[in-house]
Amino acid sequence: MKTALITGGAGAVGAAAARLLASDGFSVVLADIAHERAKAICAEIRRDHGVEAVAEAVDLSDPTACRNLMGTVEQRFGRLDCLVNNAGKTGASRIGAVDLAAWNAVLAMNLTVPMLLCQEAQPLLKASGGGSIVNVASRVYLSGTGVAYTSSKSGLIGLTRVLAVQLGPDNIRVNAVAPSFLNTPFNTKIVEEDAGLAASFRRMSPLGRLGTPEDVAGAIAFLASERAAFITGDVLHVCGGTQLAPQPN
Repeated sequence: MKTALITGGAGAVGAAAARLLASDGFSVVLADIAHERAKAICAEIRRDHGVEAVAEAVDLSDPTACRNLMGTVEQRFGRLDCLVNNAGKTGASRIGAVDLAAWNAVLAMNLTVPMLLCQEAQPLLKASGGGSIVNVASRVYLSGTGVAYTSSKSGLIGLTRVLAVQLGPDNIRVNAVAPSFLNTPFNTKIVEEDAGLAASFRRMSPLGRLGTPEDVAGAIAFLASERAAFITGDVLHVCGGTQLAPQPN
């Protein structure tokens, strides 16, 4: 049975992706520091989909975490077919409010950790005959928002493209999804501080609504599947057309 590893698996997008991948027949590993929440989601997945689902308590800010996590996946399942780099961190939005420690923390979680996980995943994916890496980026790479966040997500798009070239000979496809603003717990503080932001994103979208975790999960599951067997190095915008607009209005 194919195996998928999802970082940030206890979050709204990670959990939705895990459920959909499980419905497609993947065993799933949810890696998250919120271990109890991840365990509850795994129990639900086992009940509803009859596949193996395990939660791994992981603090990805620990430099040894990526290697240890991949070793656990190899020991437990003996293979890896899909890596979803979903864990993320936000930071200050204005250049004058950015300090070096905050900058480094955001870039470490949003760019360095995905790079390290891709590095550790390559041998397992290759040994499985190839597979898929899906990096969860953001629409903000097109126009900007928080200084560190935008820089890290733009870098993640670059990482996606270069790894698609480097890992293609191993039949490893590397793509990114770029969601727009989602009204999820990850963004709750932003919504509380700027009540008009969600409304502005609704106006930006030709579809007139905010995206949901399930919208993003659908794109992730597609890119992980054989239906996307000839797609690599691409960015799938999951943002209701807001990639056509330069900024909220």
